[in-house]
Amino acid sequence: MARKIHIFDTTLRDGEQAPGASLNVPEKLQIAHQLARLKVDVIEAGFPISSPEDFEAVKTIAGEVRGPIIAGLSRARHEDVKACWEAVKAANKPRIHTFIATSDIHVERKFRKTHDEILNMAVDAVAYAKSLCDDVEFSTEDAGRTNRKYLAEVVEAVIDAGATVVNIPDTVGYTSPWEFAEIIRSLMQTVPNIKKTRLSVHCHDDLGQSVANSLAAVREGVEQLECCINGMGERAGNAALEEIVMAIKTRGELFDAKTTVNTREIVRTSKMVSTLTGFPVPPNKAIVGANAFAHGAGIHIHGVLSDRRTYEIMTPETIGLSGSRIVLTRRSGRHGLRKRLADLGYDLDDKQLEEAYERFMTIADRRREVTDSDLEAIVHNVVSMVPETYQLETVQTTSGSEAIPTATVRMRSGDQILQDAACGNGPVDAIYKAIDRLTGVKLHLVGYNVRGVTEGKAAVGEATVRVERNGETAVGVGAHTDVLQASAMAYINAVNKIVHAAETAKASGAKRRKPPAKKAKKKPATKKARKKKAARKGRGSR
Repeated sequence: MARKIHIFDTTLRDGEQAPGASLNVPEKLQIAHQLARLKVDVIEAGFPISSPEDFEAVKTIAGEVRGPIIAGLSRARHEDVKACWEAVKAANKPRIHTFIATSDIHVERKFRKTHDEILNMAVDAVAYAKSLCDDVEFSTEDAGRTNRKYLAEVVEAVIDAGATVVNIPDTVGYTSPWEFAEIIRSLMQTVPNIKKTRLSVHCHDDLGQSVANSLAAVREGVEQLECCINGMGERAGNAALEEIVMAIKTRGELFDAKTTVNTREIVRTSKMVSTLTGFPVPPNKAIVGANAFAHGAGIHIHGVLSDRRTYEIMTPETIGLSGSRIVLTRRSGRHGLRKRLADLGYDLDDKQLEEAYERFMTIADRRREVTDSDLEAIVHNVVSMVPETYQLETVQTTSGSEAIPTATVRMRSGDQILQDAACGNGPVDAIYKAIDRLTGVKLHLVGYNVRGVTEGKAAVGEATVRVERNGETAVGVGAHTDVLQASAMAYINAVNKIVHAAETAKASGAKRRKPPAKKAKKKPATKKARKKKAARKGRGSR
């Protein structure tokens, strides 16, 4: 019987550590709920002690998301472990995940400790975590470059201390598949209590071998794989969840293994993470790339029309690409729109549905058909993660080879209508300058990207911007058949996030109790003052 491989998703922790990725608490919660629908076994929700916002995100996810184990990461320190427990304890199935590096370069250069001291820290952290939580995972950071004998010694010790899961990370993506397989095989053969724990691996992609290393470990008996949606993560990223899961599903007989992931939710999860982080998925990306199931060459098309198996080793339906769908036109009405959105997993209130319907009709009037991708783009703009301090009303631009690019922007802020115009290096630059003048919020544009999320001449364009102000970063997304309007919507979405973050920080600061004012130190009395005081004392004693 095929072994179950537990899928540990760390998109919200290691994935968000990718430079440029930034998620607020509501966005993390939205992704966590989708990961639960995907049916991953473990969600590593964050690193609680790293920041108050990360603590709040982990705590919120633990309190609201049901199904998977909810884990938090902590260093091998009591204060980290305690914070992690406080964040995850509300979960139905909480887990504390603690770690410490074991390679010589980390032990000697980073920690400046002996190997025995590191071993004692690991055991102490696991024992303390176990006193708080039944489910404890321990990771030997940089295991790929750790001395084999010492690695086995650490693994044996933390199992004795109570670790229910032991993770062997290839933290810097250093090993090759056969080399990583040897490490796992060695542990299986030399650690006497290895059967008392679940062995896990966490592979990075610095040399492009993270998925191959993870699968090699499965063949050696590993039962948990740690991975991220779209392969996000530090540096070159982590092993991609969708690639691991579909490799095991497609070649199950090769690995004698299976997962319980709902693969039909893969595409939707990938799109959600891509949209909210602002990291587009390359078209040639395995499994979830736009071209993964596209056929252009005549020979391929002929083969697929004869039998899909000639060039498709898995069906698009397996990962959630719909083979049959409801066709929406301008005659479908609100009921048809609500039904299709519900089928896609979106539950909009009446106000949101009305706004979605207006956007839907704008597209439907120009095209014979509105696709699921159109609807997903619409919903991402309607269902805002933060209050809409500013809303776009209209945008008009003038540009050309002989004209100065000019934009006129009309926005709403509550009951107030704001309108201004500006010139720029191009129409988008002019739009953004006009928005800056209207809002008074000056942002630094770090990244700007436009892509077509649907096909055809009347396709919906999705604009993604990454902005920065005073060290605070935000990602804004906008979608429309007019890419300039989509660009304006994306920028305003980012402005709203920055404004909301500033207001939240201000409110949080206002709630803090002010420290008591320090009493002013008395100046030493002068000789004349001392004489007067003595004279008063003398009069009072008579």
